[in-house]
Amino acid sequence: MPAAVAIQWERRGRLFEPQRQRPWIVSHAALPVADRVAEERYRVYFSARDETNRAHIGFCDMQVAGTLRVASVADAPVLGPGPLGAFDDAGVTTSCLVTHGELKYLYYTGWSLGVSVPFYLASGVAVSGDGGLTFERWSPAPLLDRNEIDPLLNASPWVLVEGGVWRMWYVSATAWTHDGGRPKHYYHIRYAESSDGLRWRREGRVAIDYATADEHALARPCVIKDGAVYRMWFSCRGSSYRLGYAESDDGLSWTRRDEAAGLEPAATGWDSEMIAYPCVFTHDRALHLLYNGNGYGASGFGHAVARHG
Repeated sequence: MPAAVAIQWERRGRLFEPQRQRPWIVSHAALPVADRVAEERYRVYFSARDETNRAHIGFCDMQVAGTLRVASVADAPVLGPGPLGAFDDAGVTTSCLVTHGELKYLYYTGWSLGVSVPFYLASGVAVSGDGGLTFERWSPAPLLDRNEIDPLLNASPWVLVEGGVWRMWYVSATAWTHDGGRPKHYYHIRYAESSDGLRWRREGRVAIDYATADEHALARPCVIKDGAVYRMWFSCRGSSYRLGYAESDDGLSWTRRDEAAGLEPAATGWDSEMIAYPCVFTHDRALHLLYNGNGYGASGFGHAVARHG
């Protein structure tokens, strides 16, 4: 496999800090996803929590004239928690956005609360026909639910469309254990395919597995195709989230190269404790990174630009 050029990320600062800007943004601004809507404007979808601690998905618009900055914040979310008893009645969190033809597909994670374990996760999708201003659930049921392949939970699908094949990298749990009297989750990253983005074939293929015995959570993958190389950034967690990285020549078999992830927690400040939930995109032939810092999005999200080295 030809190795891609190593990247170091140059921090450009925090872009958005949740400060009760809207009723749906009482705390957190997690899992940012960028969608280009004009030559110098991006819509960044993210998950924020309301006063009852339930996550909603909304967006802010960013201008890219010189420096990326927030231009406006949506008054209302584009997707809220599902009805009582649904797979997403405790909240919805962002995963990825795919533009295909005239439609936009918002893949997300639905949360429901448990008893023996604190939560259950399942993947969903909502579709927009108006350029991403509003979305409707494709189904009230999960897109990916628990089954014989993924019996515990699945979440955080990242989707690319290549030659008529929809390709997904997603999170799947391998175990819940008891740690100090509390349930502890273990999940890694798997692969699935579809012909329409709605009905998925899962065979249990593992894309990224645990690197050490202490690692127990690999979260929200972000995959891009860079020439002949697939690059994946993701969150990996022992005691706290760090940025993980892997490369592949086919999107199926991956080599972890976490030392080349390109960004470590800062010495001080909003992203000094963790780096989480990366979203990488290209603007003006440069790679850009949106990511969360401390508190799983409690401190907001920031921006970095690639320096090749």
